[in-house]
Amino acid sequence: MLTIGDFARASRLSAKVLRRYDELGLLPPARVDPFTGYRYYAVEQLERARLIAWLRRIDMPLTEVGRVCELYGSDAAAAARAIRGHWARIESETAARRDLATSLVDRLKGPTEMTDGTTDEMVDETTDENTYGTTDGTTTGPGPGAAAGRTAPPAFALRTAVRLDRGPVRDTQQDAAHAGPHLLAVADGYGPEGARAALAAVAALEAVPPPAPAARAGDVLNALEDAVRTADGAISGLADSGTTLTAAVWTGGRLALAHVGDSRAYLLRDGTLVRLTRDHTVVQALVDAGELDPAEAADRPDRALLLKALDGGGVPPEPELGVHETRPGDRYLLCTDGLSAVAPAEAVHRALAGAVGPDDAAEALIALARDLGGPDNVACVVADVVPA
Repeated sequence: MLTIGDFARASRLSAKVLRRYDELGLLPPARVDPFTGYRYYAVEQLERARLIAWLRRIDMPLTEVGRVCELYGSDAAAAARAIRGHWARIESETAARRDLATSLVDRLKGPTEMTDGTTDEMVDETTDENTYGTTDGTTTGPGPGAAAGRTAPPAFALRTAVRLDRGPVRDTQQDAAHAGPHLLAVADGYGPEGARAALAAVAALEAVPPPAPAARAGDVLNALEDAVRTADGAISGLADSGTTLTAAVWTGGRLALAHVGDSRAYLLRDGTLVRLTRDHTVVQALVDAGELDPAEAADRPDRALLLKALDGGGVPPEPELGVHETRPGDRYLLCTDGLSAVAPAEAVHRALAGAVGPDDAAEALIALARDLGGPDNVACVVADVVPA
């Protein structure tokens, strides 16, 4: 038997931590002196103690540590899978924070030169007048009553189209989408109540008020994050069901983006297609960690296994957040994985770039998914930034 001091030195766990793990039932001593209360440990317990110490070093919560330790005693392969799943979540969360940091750097480094000689800072500065919507579904920048004596920024309009397609294989439609004057959103429900979950998530985002012309990017992102929490709460009670959610709020010069799951957002600018979101899936985390080649990801049977989703199950997931400057000529696509999981990026690029307007682009994307078998529901929103 080892005293608690000797066991602490051998396991690299402090005596204080060992007492805490005893209280939690995670690592009880082999014997406790009935008179002094002094703890003694068996040498055989060192392996479990060291495993606990290593798991804590990769930031695994104590409840999950206990589960892995129990699995290790009966099914080492299952314990290894649990560790891999935990690390995949860490990789995904780190990637999301990296994207947010990049967005903040781009936002704070100052105005950049535009092709017309203006700066991106000018794009976002607005007068005190409210933005207004036109009858054809577009949304413009400052209205005709802009304050006199000020230099008005470029006035942009957001022209949108939305399409939903059940596809030739699925019996029900579990995707939802919205394209309004200031909000773009797609959601992909799953489970027996997937359709209700997707609709509830989009409805929660629709409640986000139009941002004021002079709204700060941080305020818009805060409103989006609050709406995502509301959406998660709206899904509570839908047994074994949930949804992804990708949404963008347009401010007249920027798109503020919130993303949870494996629906996606893309930007087509100057002929180049850029993906703005990262899939919150186990497969994407393995790609990010360098353990899986991107070309192999599409063929993995577990490619749709989500690390993050809205399921109303307790603590809402933290959405991936970002702010993107807009320019005239930009074309944005929000879509569910009914499109992105079957259509190669090159095919999506061709469909977006070859269409005259958002309606034609959305129709082309639905046709593309169907031509490739249409195994899943599809929801897509296409939005063009055009001069007002």
